[in-house]
This record gives sequence, structure tokens and C-alpha cells, in this order.
Amino acid sequence: MQIWRYAAILTLVATLAACASAPDETKHWTAEQYYKAGEQALRDSNYTRALHMFDSLRGHYPFGNYARQAQLETIYVYYKQNEPKSAVEASQRFIKENPLSPQVAYAYYMQGLANFNVRSGIMDRLFPVDPSRVDVKPLKESFAAFKKLVEKYPHSEYAPDARRRMIFLRNELAQHELYVAHFYMRRGAYVAAINRCKVVLQEYPGAADTPRALSMMIEAYGKLGMPDLAAQTRKVLNLNYPDYHPRQ
Repeated sequence: MQIWRYAAILTLVATLAACASAPDETKHWTAEQYYKAGEQALRDSNYTRALHMFDSLRGHYPFGNYARQAQLETIYVYYKQNEPKSAVEASQRFIKENPLSPQVAYAYYMQGLANFNVRSGIMDRLFPVDPSRVDVKPLKESFAAFKKLVEKYPHSEYAPDARRRMIFLRNELAQHELYVAHFYMRRGAYVAAINRCKVVLQEYPGAADTPRALSMMIEAYGKLGMPDLAAQTRKVLNLNYPDYHPRQ
């Protein structure tokens, strides 16, 4: 029995020694070689190896074009791996470290895209769940990232798609606010409902649900016994949306 134990130990030691002496294929690689290896891994959908290659590149060659490009590729890898938090953090890091790079536009775009895809059916929640507790922070952060992109880089190749996504997010966020406002209306919390409608008007101007927000405010002011404010709001609604008819 002791002989077999001794043999097993020798085998283990030999194996470890072989691993320790195995040559490192990347030991003398250039930045370009690391980058090309990462790109190939990315094309092969081998995201773990791609991240390792890009991280190694930046570890050995922290400066220069290849290092900056590796940062951008890292953002994309995290996005493809469905790791929005890591993708956003990598985007923010690139923007902070390369504020003058024209690729900052891409970093903002990917930051917005990562949060945009976090959407998880927030509009599908049904009563009696309190919709005010639904976390729409990723949508707001996505909107903010796209907004920075179109404001700072209006002629970027990513700007047109960012604008389209902003319109969608604006309407969805406004719809969420009205969903919450309706929740409060059903419970007689009219002041809270009005405040939610004001968010739609102030933060998401031009949203598709703007006339619904005004209509709900008119109803809430009436419930609170504030006919003057109700009349003023009705005037705004009729002036801007003369063909709007409240849903029955």
C-alpha cells in the first residue's frame, strides 16, 4: 500500500513539474499578436479567451492604439456575454481614460445599448403589484448615455440609432410614469398621481402619452376640488391636442 502511495505522489510531482516547465506561448508576444489572438477568439465566440487576450495585452502594453482598441473590444465582449454591468463599467473606464478619443462615441453607444437590453417587461406588471417599485433605472441610464452621445457627437455613425432608441425609451419611461399615476388614482392618492404626470411633462416632453398625462391631471385636480387648475390644464390639452379624446 505504501509503495502505491509513493508512486502516486511521484506521478503527481512529475505532472506538476511538467506543467510548470511548459512553455508560455504568449511570453514574447507583441501587442499586435495579443490583439489578433483576441480578435480570433471573438470571431470564434470564445469570449473567455478573448477577454484573457485583451486583458493580457493591456497588462503587458498598457499604452498605445492596441491597448485602447482592446478596451473597446472588451466592452463588446461583455455585451455579447450579456454582462451589462461589466459592459457599462468598461465603457465608463474608456471614456474616463480617453476623453479626447473619437471612439468615445462608441463607448457611449455601447453603454446605452447594454442598459437598453436590460429591459425585462416592466410594462407587463399587473395590479395589485405597486408599479412605483419597478426598477427603471437601467432604462434611465440608457437614455442618459444615448443623450450624451447625440449631444456630444451629433454626426457620429452611432447617433441615428441612438436617437431612435431615445424616442422608444422616452415613450416607455413616460408610459411607466403614467402606469404609476393610474395606480395612485385608483387608490385616491391624487396628489401623487399629479406629481407623476408632471414627470411625464417635464422629463419626457413630446412623449406619446403626454395628452393622457394632461387628461389624468384634469381628473385629479377635479377630485381634489381645484377647478381652476383643472381648467388651466384642460386649456393646455385642448390647445396642443385638439383631437384627443380620453379613454373610457
